[in-house]
Amino acid sequence: MKNLFLFLARFQGLLAFGVLEVISLYLFVTTSSYQRAAFFNSANAYAGVVLARRTEVLDYFHLGALNQQLLAENARLRQQLYPPDVSRREADSLAVPPAPGDTLHRVRYVRPAQRPDTLLLAQRRLAARDPNYPLIPARVINNSLRSVDNYFTLNVGLADGVRPGLGVLAATGVVGRIKAATAHYATATSLLHSKTSVSAKIKRDNTFGSVHWPGDDPTQALLDDIPRQNKLVVGDTVVTSGYNAIFPEGVFIGTVASFVKEPDKNFWTVHLRLGPDFTNLTYVYVVTNRTRPERDTVEARALPPVGKGGRR
Repeated sequence: MKNLFLFLARFQGLLAFGVLEVISLYLFVTTSSYQRAAFFNSANAYAGVVLARRTEVLDYFHLGALNQQLLAENARLRQQLYPPDVSRREADSLAVPPAPGDTLHRVRYVRPAQRPDTLLLAQRRLAARDPNYPLIPARVINNSLRSVDNYFTLNVGLADGVRPGLGVLAATGVVGRIKAATAHYATATSLLHSKTSVSAKIKRDNTFGSVHWPGDDPTQALLDDIPRQNKLVVGDTVVTSGYNAIFPEGVFIGTVASFVKEPDKNFWTVHLRLGPDFTNLTYVYVVTNRTRPERDTVEARALPPVGKGGRR
């Protein structure tokens, strides 16, 4: 306390000057409307600069959480692009009471609204807008490119709804398929894998084929099974066909870069430029198909077993 009094006694002149300066500024600002407006405008401008810098610093330390929020939102929005399997079906006709004044009391059959909330199919109600392909956002934490059989690892697993066999998409197209999963991590076979094959089609004319990686350039792939009589155009868009129930129909794969007629083959040799950049794969989406188990069961009963070396 003695030191405080000594400090005040030593600098009493300077302290008195500071107090009087503050009082004079306060009176100067409050007694003049012009000066008051100018002061508050200047104060707001400086405060805005300080607050903006503070926000930039705080946002920097919250970039991880912000990226996760944006990724989840993108997953919800991208999910709306994929039409559910029931989108092309029509609801069954429903019996309604006879029309007023109908003396014969005839039962009428009418269809629901053009875009109903639910569809009645074989006496079973289905949600008309329920998406069949929910997306699970994920981060790529490891990725290989230099092998013939490449894999990548995701930071999601069984606890997040990921399981083996599900497809993996990036914002620019198909990237792979889940191979194995633990509680919190999953490993996927990349599209850059010798055993990966994706059912595809040329968007322009719906010609179906199969996309696989030849094992060299990570930006290129081959489109097989395109008949020689089909007309091809450089730049044709190639998308998923939806045949294998792993990926929704219409997901971008790549564009036709070149094509050659081999003399001893009945099909084109088509080179694709892949959409995803596998050298910079960061955020992806694991796509699930709610109707796939039912479809697999039906196809397993109807189709003969695939022989050795066969491919579905």
